Amino acid sequence: MARIAGVDLPKDKRAEIALTYIYGIGKPTAQKILDQTGVNPDTRIKDMTEEEINKLRDYIDKNIKVEGDLRREVALNIKRLIEIGCYRGLRHRRGLPVRGQRTKTNARTRKVPKRPLAYEGRSKVRGGKEQTWRVAK
Repeated sequence: MARIAGVDLPKDKRAEIALTYIYGIGKPTAQKILDQTGVNPDTRIKDMTEEEINKLRDYIDKNIKVEGDLRREVALNIKRLIEIGCYRGLRHRRGLPVRGQRTKTNARTRKVPKRPLAYEGRSKVRGGKEQTWRVAK
């Protein structure tokens, strides 16, 4: 199994698709990498020679920021936006959509934290009073 940038590439996939398993490499970048290194995009990973895999590994290490380095850079960019107090930073801090999407009806996944729903039935509240809850629909 080929290991590039700390990721085990699936051996039964074509090279073009297998490279997209690496964080930071999509289909266009994978095609560019294969063109630059001269590797056939239709070759399966299991059929590649060690020399071809080393070519890919060297090209990715030298020219493309992937995996941990890329994740770190993105996190630092978000942290910088928050620190300078710009609008995008405030939206990140509040956990709301950053790019102008509406929030009146949508953005459920971005609006955090979620409040837990009360369960139907009776429960004791401070002071020993019973209270009936309804399940939100």
